[in-house]
Amino acid sequence: MAIELRVPALGESITQATVGAWLKKEGDAVAADEPVVEVESEKATVALPAPAAGVLRRIVKPQGSSVAVGEVIGELEAGAGAVAVPAAKATASSSTTPSSSPSSSSTSPPSSSMPYGPIAAGAGSEVLGGNGQPLRAPPSVRRLIAEKGLDAAQLGAGGVVRRADVERAVEARGAPAAPIQAPGGNGAAPRPPGDRERLVPMSPLRRTVARRLLEAQQNAAILTTFNEIDMSRVLALREKHGDTFLKAHGVKLGFTSFFVKASVEALRAWPAVNAEVRGQDIVYKDHYDVGVAVGGGKGLVVPVLRDCDRLSFAEIEKTTAELAKRARENRITMQDLEGGTFTISNGGIYGSLLSTPILNPPQSGILGLHKIEKRPVAGPNDAVVVRPMMYVALSYDHRLIDGREAVSFLVRVKECIEDPERILFEA
Repeated sequence: MAIELRVPALGESITQATVGAWLKKEGDAVAADEPVVEVESEKATVALPAPAAGVLRRIVKPQGSSVAVGEVIGELEAGAGAVAVPAAKATASSSTTPSSSPSSSSTSPPSSSMPYGPIAAGAGSEVLGGNGQPLRAPPSVRRLIAEKGLDAAQLGAGGVVRRADVERAVEARGAPAAPIQAPGGNGAAPRPPGDRERLVPMSPLRRTVARRLLEAQQNAAILTTFNEIDMSRVLALREKHGDTFLKAHGVKLGFTSFFVKASVEALRAWPAVNAEVRGQDIVYKDHYDVGVAVGGGKGLVVPVLRDCDRLSFAEIEKTTAELAKRARENRITMQDLEGGTFTISNGGIYGSLLSTPILNPPQSGILGLHKIEKRPVAGPNDAVVVRPMMYVALSYDHRLIDGREAVSFLVRVKECIEDPERILFEA
């Protein structure tokens, strides 16, 4: 029995997506709930699981195809045991990546419900491929070749011409010639377009990130304030209790839980940082859903920790670790990304010493963490001591947050981290 693989619902207002990598080839056996293909939306990448055990019978939409929610992108033959796929069909499955071309010498077309026929060359003759056999293509492709006036003999590989072959030929023919420019100052001729360059379309996720960051800069009055934190006490706590924490909870005691808890304390004191501008109104929020920026398989995503004021240190660390793992494996869902009230971004794990983070709309504040670096500072009695220091930055929307509130917020975070017992005991 054939089962259709359809694009799942990807979140409110999302109607279009892009087919990502096919994790299985035509003819591969799949288990129930095993990921078969990735689907990229403008906010996340999700893996589409097999609804039942069987064999991937046909890939309808190759990687890179634009599809609508609910559209069929593949077919699964339900039942146990995979049937060996014919050589010609294996050739067809290699075309699931737009930039690839078939290499098999088989003249049989790929398995498809669309009839393949020979390409006419006029006067009753047929266009022959490099192997001397007639080239074949579906009716729509044959019609497109005729409309564009292309030489079909230059298109086919493996005895078959596909729409992707025609589209690449049309694009190449329509590419403008390299402009003639005067040599550079070193006498070298200008580099031809495409020489040692690669043109890669933006993924839906990257396009959305670019759009939202630009919107944030255009629609908010973003300002950043800075401070530095002595991390000695937190490092000492992690050193003293890290092994016990790991044995008790199965997860390492990191910095995330300390800064999430410190941020909640500061948000309670200055609720405007947890608010948002909505039209002509300010929406104050008495819940603390903190987004933690993590690097996913397809780029930066910000999954949200819900009700952080009610979570323990262990719960924060466990949830963060699980969300980060799912992001790396492209298993993050829309529900994981929606509804944050405040964001923490830790550029320090990549070696950043100082940065100015950009707001995550419609939020009004984002805390940037940076790498810990030993620096000489003034200690007791003005003695110079070396401490593990971290620069922190708060970017905020100046439309509803004044400088006094922003600076005070950051000072409260600093106080909580430098005296962590106050957040451990909520003092």
